[in-house]
Amino acid sequence: MTTRIYIFKRFERFWHWAQALLIITMMTTGFEIHATYSLLGYANAVEVHTTAAWLLIGLWAFAIFWHFTTGEWKQYIPTTEKLMAMVRYYLTGIFTHAPHPFRQTTLSKHNPLQRLAYLFVKLMINPLIWISGLAYLYYNEWPAWLGLDLATVATIHVIAAFLMVIFFIVHIYFATTGHTVMSHITAMITGYEEVEDEESAKAPAKEEAKA
Repeated sequence: MTTRIYIFKRFERFWHWAQALLIITMMTTGFEIHATYSLLGYANAVEVHTTAAWLLIGLWAFAIFWHFTTGEWKQYIPTTEKLMAMVRYYLTGIFTHAPHPFRQTTLSKHNPLQRLAYLFVKLMINPLIWISGLAYLYYNEWPAWLGLDLATVATIHVIAAFLMVIFFIVHIYFATTGHTVMSHITAMITGYEEVEDEESAKAPAKEEAKA
């Protein structure tokens, strides 16, 4: 038996899937720009890549505004509570059907490892992609005293892009580790996460108050 809990608001779901679509578009065109294959043609790939980049920057900027005006930024505050329990769960417990050590609530959507991962993306990978991408796009307009080297800027942008690719792949894998393969993915469509009643019974009642 499971209990349905409303976890993800409408904007969160829109932001998640729009971001995923734009990142996939940028990964696809980025590999083509680097001559990995030919699909759209170099010029078209550059145009689509640049357009998707601007849309993604706009989406991220609005998402930052939304998180701070709604208080949802608190979901990403790092915590050590149950951190090691989550590490043990992902290393061994998930393969032995051990009970999940973390219970999602509306006030606490992400487990300690997710908080660290998402915070790293938002504070490190995203800004690195923004800055290096814009520096690359407007390289000829930067003042000479900055001493920017195009090859260095391009390398930083590629490194940041591959970090995003790695996160994207890992994110998809962990999205399949719910009590069913599709439960977390379905939750990001409907907004409702299904929580095992067993876990609800084990979770201390004060957890939501602390979140």
